[in-house]
Amino acid sequence: MPDRTILLGQDRIPRRWYNLGADLPLPAPPLHPGTHQPLGPEDLAPLFPMALILQEVSAEPEHEIPAEVRDAYRLWRPTPLIRATRLEEALGLRAARIYYKYEGVSPSGSHKPNTAVPQAYYNREDGRRRLITETGAGQWGSSLAFACSLFALECSVFMVRVSYDHKPYRRVLMETYGGSVVASPSDRTEVGRRIRAEHPDSPGSLGIAISEAVEVAAQDPEAAYSLGSVLNHVMLHQTVIGQEAREQLALVGETPDVVIGCAGGGSNFAGLAFPFLRDKIAGADIEVIASEPASCPTLTRGIYAYDYGDAVGMAPLMPMHTLGHDFVPPKVHAGGLRYHGMSPLVSHAVNEGLVRAEAYAQLECFAAAVQFARAEGIVPAPETSHAIKSAIEAARRAEESGREQVIVFNLSGHGHFDMQAYADYFAGRLADDVMPEDEVERALAAIGGFPKPPAAVV
Repeated sequence: MPDRTILLGQDRIPRRWYNLGADLPLPAPPLHPGTHQPLGPEDLAPLFPMALILQEVSAEPEHEIPAEVRDAYRLWRPTPLIRATRLEEALGLRAARIYYKYEGVSPSGSHKPNTAVPQAYYNREDGRRRLITETGAGQWGSSLAFACSLFALECSVFMVRVSYDHKPYRRVLMETYGGSVVASPSDRTEVGRRIRAEHPDSPGSLGIAISEAVEVAAQDPEAAYSLGSVLNHVMLHQTVIGQEAREQLALVGETPDVVIGCAGGGSNFAGLAFPFLRDKIAGADIEVIASEPASCPTLTRGIYAYDYGDAVGMAPLMPMHTLGHDFVPPKVHAGGLRYHGMSPLVSHAVNEGLVRAEAYAQLECFAAAVQFARAEGIVPAPETSHAIKSAIEAARRAEESGREQVIVFNLSGHGHFDMQAYADYFAGRLADDVMPEDEVERALAAIGGFPKPPAAVV
């Protein structure tokens, strides 16, 4: 049997990020929110440093990781790849083998520093003094606050109201790293004040928080906006996960049959999956699965369209799967997956038939998370519970078919700051929130007049 925990030395940290856009270029560009014309670098310059803008539009297959970024990565990378032998035993598996890439060993407890660190680095090199961002569950906000502390930058975070209330220790972690945090929608911005006036009890959404962050960043010449998911350069930075996983599997003579990640905006899914999609495009027989919440099923029930990345139309129009930019998802505990849209690159991979999406309800995901924790000893974040559920279902399919399969999923973060979610689950206070169909129809109708991207292939 292969070793349960597969480690790499620090000299094996990837030296380059992989760009899926070189092998699977987007069929349509992002558009200016006002003119609906293709975006140019000058349109993005007020929000991002030029180094990140060039990565965003790059057709190069790889980008070198700066030495200072690799040095910061050494604080937690490479992360372990672990054979889930105890979970396999609990499930009674004979044909399937399950591995998980554990990103919860990072300082903030998730995969998010993989892009937060280079974003902070490039902004410091560009002369910016502060970064403005949003966060759902708090994993991104705490990661950016950590990264800003490494590069002597100020960090301001708009945290989605429902997560601000449910996850107070994530807020404290951001403050510990030096970040300032406000609940969104807030009274700090024109967008926030307008939404609070119209919906005083709004639970907030990532789309709303993005609007607030963009509004503040655009008005401050010393600030930049920083996004933790969706954009091409974010997907690029996260590919250290999959590159390490490929090498770790090779050390024990394994190749994956199934690769799984949970998907909200796409970052942790892309981080594990994109290097394996490179193999799949080259001919490898790999099933790649994106697992999302049934209450916010962007890939499984959304439409492929141009839509704003934020709630009020300040961000560019992106060709992506969407539920409508002003759709406000139910208040599920997987706050990092409560986003109306999806990474254009992930959406394109789905359209091309390279990725299959699954959606699961909150209660069955928590049941899978508890089963995993009792077998493997790691309490997963609610977001990751979706990938665990998908992995268990993939293993059951393998058992039913009698085919040996290697299943790899990304355990994108631990749940140590999510104990209230688990307390609610054990107390029976959680429900399987149903996506309100009439609300989605209303939100999708609002984008009916937008330009149309090329139709999906599948």
